[in-house]
Amino acid sequence: MQLVVGRIGRPHGIRGEVTVEVRTDDPGTRFAPGVSLATDPSGAGPLVVETVRWHKNILLLGFEGVFGREGAEALRGTMLVIDSDDVPPPEDPDEFYDHQLIGLAVVTVAGEAVGEITDVLHHGQDLLVVRRGAGEVFVPFVKTLVPEIDLDAGRVVVDAPPGLLDVNEAI
Repeated sequence: MQLVVGRIGRPHGIRGEVTVEVRTDDPGTRFAPGVSLATDPSGAGPLVVETVRWHKNILLLGFEGVFGREGAEALRGTMLVIDSDDVPPPEDPDEFYDHQLIGLAVVTVAGEAVGEITDVLHHGQDLLVVRRGAGEVFVPFVKTLVPEIDLDAGRVVVDAPPGLLDVNEAI
């Protein structure tokens, strides 16, 4: 699975540098000089990082073989991606990357099939988006409601109060 770690924005200056919208929690590793990044669209890359610097909280990158403002402009909107297999697992056993959760089956503590995780939202409270039939439900991603995650078995156990998984169940 491809993970987006950045999106190339506008050119910066006349030497081929670009602004990058960072979408990783480890920009120091992902954008280090010499790192090769795949791209989406794939025809734009791979791109090898040549220079890195921060300017007013904006990441500026220079890539090998990209010269001048025109070369940088041609990359605008390109996504910088890595393979999910290149991401080491989290050290904390109760921490998960979004890509590890998306696609997992969701079951209740009684073993009843609920649906499949289609997304993870981070809006103050982490929420699992679960496709259930033709609709979606949102499950707060907290230990009380999600007591078990078994990546090897490909499932997540949810201990949902009435109404969480189906509003018609509310008391």
